[in-house]
Amino acid sequence: MNLVPAAITTKIARNTLLLQKNSPGILFGAGVVGVVGSTVLACRATLKMDAVLEEAQAKIKLTEETLSDHTLPYVPSDQKHDIRVIRIQTGVKIVKLYAPAIVVGGLSIAALTSSHRILSTRNAALTAAYAALEKGFEQYRARVVEKYGEDQDQQFRYGTRQVEVVDPDDHRKKKTLTRVGPEAASVYARFFDQLCQDWSPDPEFNKIFLKCQQNWANDMLRARGHLFLNEVYDHLGLPRSKAGSVVGWLLSKNGETDNYVSFGIFEGQDQQIRDFVNGHEGSVLLDFNVDGPIWNQIEEIGEELSWQQGH
Repeated sequence: MNLVPAAITTKIARNTLLLQKNSPGILFGAGVVGVVGSTVLACRATLKMDAVLEEAQAKIKLTEETLSDHTLPYVPSDQKHDIRVIRIQTGVKIVKLYAPAIVVGGLSIAALTSSHRILSTRNAALTAAYAALEKGFEQYRARVVEKYGEDQDQQFRYGTRQVEVVDPDDHRKKKTLTRVGPEAASVYARFFDQLCQDWSPDPEFNKIFLKCQQNWANDMLRARGHLFLNEVYDHLGLPRSKAGSVVGWLLSKNGETDNYVSFGIFEGQDQQIRDFVNGHEGSVLLDFNVDGPIWNQIEEIGEELSWQQGH
């Protein structure tokens, strides 16, 4: 028998899930507020320190005056004992003064640490999931190539199709061209057009510029062993993306990666790309041959390259 209605339990579960989802932000905000609060509490405790120290000095001075009064039964050993007690009591008072600041500061550090740990765990999980998805897709394409060949793989991947158009050299004839579907570009593709700061109305200049940037990207990949997509975006004057901070290129000697950077300018079958290469079009859609998420592979590939270079 359910004593709590299902609607209430569902609402509680959803609110709990929402709290878990936003827990990094909540913990971070609480940690920042706590750090500020602990600083204020520490400042207040410091203002009260003078009174505590003055009280302790007054008591110590009183023991010295008592010791100098020979009419009283007060010996040096009694004074040492009293001074030790005074210092212990003063230390306890100081700890009590700063205890709220210490506790709040400790809780703040714990909140900030928990926020960082949760975000790191989630990022690692997302990267692992993305890597698994990328690996599954590559395995699927490999099976397609094995069974149907690379041409069919390209057709399935880019939606290519054969169309007949009028031959511009002879309008009485038609010729067959390969066209790509709307899904040809990957999620990392970007247009290089008049919205980019380095774009020029001169198509030849744009082609030379993109060639230079592609050469730079390949030089950086060979020099460092890795390159993020956002770094390429930066050099092309394109806005960064969230995926660009995770995906990129890795240099590998075991054939797991392409080992080169391509903007897809001379590899695409789209008519616009052909027009761009031939100098008839000033803008072009750049599609990058990234190796997928590389955060989880940098250390592994780096150790492999270091071992092979050492041998």
